Amino acid sequence: MFTKTSASIVLVEDHTILREGLRALIELEPDLKVVGEASTAAEGVRLVRGSSPTLVITDLAMPGGSGLRTIDELRAVCPNVRVLVLTAYCTDEHIVAALGAGADGYMLKDASRAELLQAIRSVIAGQKYFSKPVSARLVSGYLRRNDPASDPCPRITEREREVLTRIALGESSKRVAMALCLSVKTVEKHRANLMRKLALHNTAALTLFAVRNGLLPTQDAERCFAEVELTRFRGRLEVGSGAAGNGAQDGLIPAAV
Repeated sequence: MFTKTSASIVLVEDHTILREGLRALIELEPDLKVVGEASTAAEGVRLVRGSSPTLVITDLAMPGGSGLRTIDELRAVCPNVRVLVLTAYCTDEHIVAALGAGADGYMLKDASRAELLQAIRSVIAGQKYFSKPVSARLVSGYLRRNDPASDPCPRITEREREVLTRIALGESSKRVAMALCLSVKTVEKHRANLMRKLALHNTAALTLFAVRNGLLPTQDAERCFAEVELTRFRGRLEVGSGAAGNGAQDGLIPAAV
């Protein structure tokens, strides 16, 4: 029964059996009403645009588009809609990305009926709701970020960290200055402070430090690491050539006749 006080819900889930099960479960509750179902992200956005529901329950893995992008699009067509993610993914990357996209709650598909209904009502009421494993990951991540012992470079400032990351990505001082709205002189000062604080002596060492301490995205880290290793290899070759040359001049290596 759909009363005037019922909250309207749209389901966005590509698995038909799960979507139908959710609908049957939700509609046992007198204060909740499913007003639409979608099996794709695009269809879900169209439904929300036309019905302006109270809540959308969506998966993250959707055919025809990312669930994260779907959250952005839902917010665009219906700014006041609440979004509850219902997914099998319980990784830090998925959780943080979903919250960053604007999700109001994050539930795992192995949740009980009672917990799901609690999540639905909490999110409709304007509260945040997370499955217990999700909450545990959020707390663990927060503690890691705020534990000085886990910080790979606790001695440097946030601005120095930004400069370090851009240097490691191969940007010139001029480009770093433009990106961060600083003067070139200030960037060079930050570079010098970084080398002093971290006991490093050149750009290659700074890059290697950034790679080893996870300050770069994975793909950039792999590329930068390869470039650093190539630079170090060339440096060893140059040192070897120089030693050979000096040895010949000093009479330690016979000069070519």
